[in-house]
Amino acid sequence: MTKLRPTSSLQTHLCFLLFLLLLLISHANSQSLQDREQAVLLKLKSYLQSPPFLSHWIPSTSNTSHCSWRPEITCTNNSVTGLSLVNTNITLPVPPFICDLKNLTLIDLSYNYFPGEFPKAFYNCSKLQYLDLSQNYFVGKIPDDIDSLRRLRYLNLARNNFSGDIPVAIGRLQELRNLQLCMNEFNGSVPPEIGNLSNLEDLNLSYNVKLVPWNLLSNFTRLKKLKTLCIRQSYLVGELPGTIGEMEALEELDLAINSLSGTIPSGLFLLENLSIIHLFQNILSGDVPQMVEALNLSAIDLSGNYLTGPIPEDYGKLTKLTVLALSYNDFSGEIPTNIGRLPNLINFKLSNNNLSGTLHPDFGRYSELESFEVSVNRLTGKLPDNLCYWGKLLGLEAYENNLTGELPTSLGNCSSLSTVKVYDNGLSGNIPSGMWTAPNLSSVLMSNNSFTGELPEKMSWNLSRLEIRDNRFSGNIPAGVSSWTNLQVFDAGNNFFNGTVPQELTSLPSLITLYLDQNKLTGFLPTDIISWKTLYTLNFSRNQLYGPIPAKLGLLPGLAALDLSENQLSGQIPAQLGRLKLNNLNLSSNHLSGKIPIEFQNAAYDRSFLDNQGLCATSPSAKLKICNRKSGKISSKYLALILTFGILLSLLALSLSFFMVRAYWKRNRSDSNWKLTRFQRLNFTESKIISGVTENNLVGSGGSGKVYRVPVNRTGDVVAVKKISNDTNLEEKLEKEFLAEVKILSSIRHANIVKLMCCISKDNSKLLVYEYLENRSLDQWLHKRNWPSNLTSSDHHVVLDWPKRLQIAVGAARGLCYMHHYCVPPVVHRDMKSSNILLDSDFNAKIADFGLAKMLVKEGELATMSAVAGTPGYFAPEFGYTRRMNEKIDVYSFGVILLELTTGREAKDEHTNLVEWAWRHFEKRNPLADALDEDIREPCWLDEMCFVFTLAIRCTQRLPCDRPSMMEVVRILNRCGNR
Repeated sequence: MTKLRPTSSLQTHLCFLLFLLLLLISHANSQSLQDREQAVLLKLKSYLQSPPFLSHWIPSTSNTSHCSWRPEITCTNNSVTGLSLVNTNITLPVPPFICDLKNLTLIDLSYNYFPGEFPKAFYNCSKLQYLDLSQNYFVGKIPDDIDSLRRLRYLNLARNNFSGDIPVAIGRLQELRNLQLCMNEFNGSVPPEIGNLSNLEDLNLSYNVKLVPWNLLSNFTRLKKLKTLCIRQSYLVGELPGTIGEMEALEELDLAINSLSGTIPSGLFLLENLSIIHLFQNILSGDVPQMVEALNLSAIDLSGNYLTGPIPEDYGKLTKLTVLALSYNDFSGEIPTNIGRLPNLINFKLSNNNLSGTLHPDFGRYSELESFEVSVNRLTGKLPDNLCYWGKLLGLEAYENNLTGELPTSLGNCSSLSTVKVYDNGLSGNIPSGMWTAPNLSSVLMSNNSFTGELPEKMSWNLSRLEIRDNRFSGNIPAGVSSWTNLQVFDAGNNFFNGTVPQELTSLPSLITLYLDQNKLTGFLPTDIISWKTLYTLNFSRNQLYGPIPAKLGLLPGLAALDLSENQLSGQIPAQLGRLKLNNLNLSSNHLSGKIPIEFQNAAYDRSFLDNQGLCATSPSAKLKICNRKSGKISSKYLALILTFGILLSLLALSLSFFMVRAYWKRNRSDSNWKLTRFQRLNFTESKIISGVTENNLVGSGGSGKVYRVPVNRTGDVVAVKKISNDTNLEEKLEKEFLAEVKILSSIRHANIVKLMCCISKDNSKLLVYEYLENRSLDQWLHKRNWPSNLTSSDHHVVLDWPKRLQIAVGAARGLCYMHHYCVPPVVHRDMKSSNILLDSDFNAKIADFGLAKMLVKEGELATMSAVAGTPGYFAPEFGYTRRMNEKIDVYSFGVILLELTTGREAKDEHTNLVEWAWRHFEKRNPLADALDEDIREPCWLDEMCFVFTLAIRCTQRLPCDRPSMMEVVRILNRCGNR
């Protein structure tokens, strides 16, 4: 045994040495791996031209490691496993060496400007599980061999420009849990093989508006682990498959804004885990099946369909239900009483149906209601008294019913309340006093009821709209009205208010509409009214007011409608009123005297001055007695003015000549400091664009620049180039427009918004390069004097028939809807007009010219502009004088475009404003068909054209709050296309 000890000791030493050797080798390999990874990362930094956000990527020392380069780098066991370059303004292609980082499991390159096709360099990342390329500029098809990334669990290609078919290969990514393909330009088909993704939990195919019409594939119902299925606005047609109930894990179903038809299969309501059903704005029909087993449902939204029949009693058994939204259907019968006792109901929306009967008094008693909407039905009885029992109610909308009784007493202690809309009912009694001072209260619309009582001295500071017309309110207009500083609409006509018009009423700086007609007001009109700078409509008619008309009314810049008729006003009509651009003026039935201002002596105001015995006119067209005329001759003062004017004209001509010479010198001086910024993959050079901007290629011009059609290669590819050349007087303005257009267009990606490919700039010139659209702008097709020179009369009639016009309307509406509702922050175009709607070879519409667009700071927040911009004829009334901007100014302008499409008339010519003309036609109840374009007024399209004309009237309402949202416009136009 003693002889063996040395051998045992030797073996021990050998093992120890071997262990040390292995440690050294392992350390060497580890160190070698870290060195290689660091080299790759530094190469990536150099490739990206060492941007500031990577300034902390500094070669590591013995005490540091590249694993500390957070947040871009994530490491596991001292090796890079995650690379995240999110929202870093990268415009270069994905580097081919990216997968030299061999252990990458996560790559996130979202919210950048990466161009080109899907990078096959990723195929070398053999361990990749998470890939996010969303919100970039990738183009072309998704590769047919994408299943090479066999370990992928998360794939997000949303908000790019991928086209063609969605490849079958995606169905072979068996590890996939989350697949996001929304907002691309797929123009092919959706493969049923997606149904083979047995581990898929989240699938989003929304907003792919160019897909070939397709049915919800029955294969999808094999996705047993799917929790979320979103296919909003992606051209779904047909019926829902009956096997949808087999998707046992489904929690959220969103199939909004499609063209589905048929009934809801009963199997849908057997989904025990379903939390949201969202089929908003589809074309569904038939009865809703009973729901017995779906006790785990937490939200149901079937709004905007053609569903019929009664609301099933079994809805009342859904104890987990938080949202029940069935608005804009054709449900009938009574609302099941047990729905009012649901313990978790938060949002209850049944507006625009055919429901009857009473509302159960328990609504709001057992659940923390936030919204209660039952408008436009045939409901009777009282509103439930406990709607704000828990103090959470935000909105009550019950207008256009047959409701009676008083408002719920719980509204008197409802600090959360924002909106009350109960107009056109038979409600009565006093308003709960605490309701007026709810801190969030913004809109109270209760006209055409029988409410009584007086208005309080104090109201919510947030109140912007108060409409109480056609009720039985009485007492004085309180002096405390001066504290209602955010009020924009005050309509208290046809009540029993008495006393004088308080001077405090004139201190409301935001007021747009003021109606106090048909009351018992007395005394003088307020004289200090210059605070009413935003006032558009003023109506004090049918009261007992006396005294003179205040001359300062003529200083109100936005006043367009003035009605002081049927009072006891006296004295002369102030000459200052002639400065106003009044669409409506009525001073009839007063005691006015003297000469009416010359601006009103024309046929448009023939009925504005009736029953005023002391008034006279110098023109017989005014239908009043003729004033005594006095002869005279031109004074020396006027001769001096004429001479001065001539001298000024001469000086102006000299100044213009100087500026024109200087501008010519600036345009022609040599300056080669051009800077190119790419937003897409380009197949042309910078010099090709610059040399192509010549007068021979000029195709149009606008307020901020000229547009050129520039061929860029021998294959016939063409781009549109907008050139903005700075001038001394316009330099700051044009610079702002240029920056606005680049900022917005470089971040927006939608099939109905024109693509900005790149921008080329230097000190005195800016070039924006867009995709070129063959059929130019809509106005050239609608209005004959604007036709392209290569078109004939036959071209016009053959191409732009009503189906084409409706297609254009739908496309433009979708683009605006995306800007308003899906961009963060939302984008307001601010210069929507038919010349800014461009048409491709298939007459698909694309919105262009964002030079005047602005991003809102916060959604729903009004922004004040420094100057009025836009195009006459398309102006929203409030924007022309308040300079306040929100999405509703685009809705108004889009309404004008709809009028152009339906009537064939121009928005504004030397004689007619199209909106005013259309409203006169509409309000006189003339046949709508008489207003339509005779060139395309065929019997088969007549109903659709009248339908869209009526929509245009809604979009051009004077008050922004009365106009629909673009989301609603899209829904209505989609319905029109499926009528």
